[in-house]
Amino acid sequence: MTENKIFIFDTTLRDGEQVPGCKLNMDQKIEIALKLEELGVDVIEAGFPVSSPGDFQSVEAIANTVKNVTVCGLSRAVEKDIASAAEALRKAKYPRIHTGIGTSSIHIEHKLKTTPEDIIERAVQAVKYAKSFVEDVEFYAEDAGRTNNEYLARVIEAVIKAGATVLNIPDTTGYCLPEEYGMKIRYLKENCKGIEKAILSTHCHNDLGLATANSIAGIQHGARQIECTINGIGERAGNTSLEEVVMIMRQHQYLGFSTGIKTQLLYPLSQLVSDKMGMPVQPNKAIVGANAFAHSSGIHQDGVIKKRETYEIINPSDVGVDESKIVLTARSGRAAIAYRAKQIGYDLTKDRLDKVYAAFCISQTVKRK
Repeated sequence: MTENKIFIFDTTLRDGEQVPGCKLNMDQKIEIALKLEELGVDVIEAGFPVSSPGDFQSVEAIANTVKNVTVCGLSRAVEKDIASAAEALRKAKYPRIHTGIGTSSIHIEHKLKTTPEDIIERAVQAVKYAKSFVEDVEFYAEDAGRTNNEYLARVIEAVIKAGATVLNIPDTTGYCLPEEYGMKIRYLKENCKGIEKAILSTHCHNDLGLATANSIAGIQHGARQIECTINGIGERAGNTSLEEVVMIMRQHQYLGFSTGIKTQLLYPLSQLVSDKMGMPVQPNKAIVGANAFAHSSGIHQDGVIKKRETYEIINPSDVGVDESKIVLTARSGRAAIAYRAKQIGYDLTKDRLDKVYAAFCISQTVKRK
């Protein structure tokens, strides 16, 4: 494992499918899983097997279909959950059980109604039990974002000793600021005995619009796996967007991170997930939105026509988009009119362009009325 490799853990088929109204059938899940494998993700979290017969069958089918990627099944720190995940993953070439429990005081006191010491004991027992089925066990400390760092370190140390190979530090409620989340990862990296034996993972939610920023802060401070979804779909305001974190690392190469993602497949897969889940992508969505490479301001249009990089930091083809869009609006100038005219076969002289532009301006004025 190279130090700068960031593992991409895709949870579109688990956390992403928890969006109300976004139920997929078996064939759709397998289709998306195969496309995720082609994209180059390292881990596919295929579902929560114990939650329903449908989820169990989907995880089982995906585990039996994909061959070059780790398939992960979610569980609570409950033996029945873990055994169900293990059974669903039985035919996976690279199986992973993802088990865990809440660690924040609000979860311990109000949801689980127990003690911090009992949480550690249950976490250790869950990891050990999962380890009896598979070698690759990921532990999640639910609501780690609001968990005291010293206590969180105690939990993490205990599960590392029990055999956890990946340590998921979720900002479950999207509460943390990037600096705060980054320092949490750094604290664990510097204060947990045996931390070198496992991979730290980010799992950030977008309740305050900070999921992507928090995930990047996490890898800057020592995490080496990012948990994310296509189009950033997921519970409430969604999860970290896969396409955003991948392209941030690609564009900011000085960070020194790399992934195995084939970025030219990002837009087609975004469209597939949107179509199958019935979840339209907002037009201004970074990387894959309809307007991500569209220009309507005359100043911007003139700049992009002269040199694309003046207003685009990403080449559209790098993410599977055919080309930039010059959209004619009331804010467009002569350069945009000449450009669009040339696209449809008219090379306008200056005098002709002036007349066409004048007519265009009149038409835009009429539209506004």
